[in-house]
Amino acid sequence: MIRLGFLGTGWIGRNRMEAMLATGQAEAVAICDPSDEMAREAQALAPGAKPVGSLDEMLQLPLDGVVVATPSALHAEQCIQAFEAGNAVFCQKPLGRTAAEVEAVLGAARRADRPLGVDLSYRQTAAMQAIRERIHNGDLGKVFAADLTFHNAYGPQSGWFWDPALSGGGCLIDLGVHLVDLALWLFDFPDVTSAHATLLRDGRPARSDEVEDYAIGELQLANGVTVRVGCSWNLSAGADAVINATFYGTGGGAQMHNENGSFFDFSAYLFRGRDAERLTSPPDEWGGRAAAEWVRKLAAGGRFADSTEGLRQTAEVLDRMYGRAPRHL
Repeated sequence: MIRLGFLGTGWIGRNRMEAMLATGQAEAVAICDPSDEMAREAQALAPGAKPVGSLDEMLQLPLDGVVVATPSALHAEQCIQAFEAGNAVFCQKPLGRTAAEVEAVLGAARRADRPLGVDLSYRQTAAMQAIRERIHNGDLGKVFAADLTFHNAYGPQSGWFWDPALSGGGCLIDLGVHLVDLALWLFDFPDVTSAHATLLRDGRPARSDEVEDYAIGELQLANGVTVRVGCSWNLSAGADAVINATFYGTGGGAQMHNENGSFFDFSAYLFRGRDAERLTSPPDEWGGRAAAEWVRKLAAGGRFADSTEGLRQTAEVLDRMYGRAPRHL
């Protein structure tokens, strides 16, 4: 039974806590949240957990891992502090605001030789798993193009999301991180030969002192695939959300899309010309799978080598799309 501290227990933090505890391989030892209400709701899930006032206080307890679900500006520093105390870490996305922050966390995880998990949860959907299998089996022939979209009719309520110093960016780093990650993960993280994006705020180019609420970008992968990504907040999308990932090859196509504007229900299809074969359908309880997988790895004695793959590559692509100087080309 691994002992976990939960740092940040808003909706997403509590949801991942439930998934971790449901494995039967983890217990909540400590809970920390600046909101008394959020902390109380988390403690209802884990009555035996000790409320603490800070990460420093949490790290004085006997822990195996720390689960981080705090604002983005805190992720890198808190993850590094947890690793330096000898803990494994599971962190909400984005792991860092820049590639430099991500590399600093990876360095701390490597030195501690502890597994780092990041909640890139769309990899875990049955729909994307089925599409990845079909692509790897050659059912699409040579894939040459991909279009990935995440439009959200809502926007963040917390003010820090809208401050570039605290968030590292707008909808691209919040939603587009999933799209970039999926595109790279699907093809086993090939080199990216070019990456650029157009960033808008209220329909005009975003200024340097504000974050974008609409982004569209293009990546050229070294394996010959051209990837287009588009994402937004507060868009007149005609539904709560429009989430699609479509892949075109010389022998067929495949698509994941959300059903009826849902944030949670996805189907996958295989295309042959005008014909479509359904591969998966909802329901699919995918949200907590990345968290549960990290718990199982940690309980089995996992080390740094068992960390979420591709974190550096995705962070560097986002830096390039934001026009920040990349650490690696």
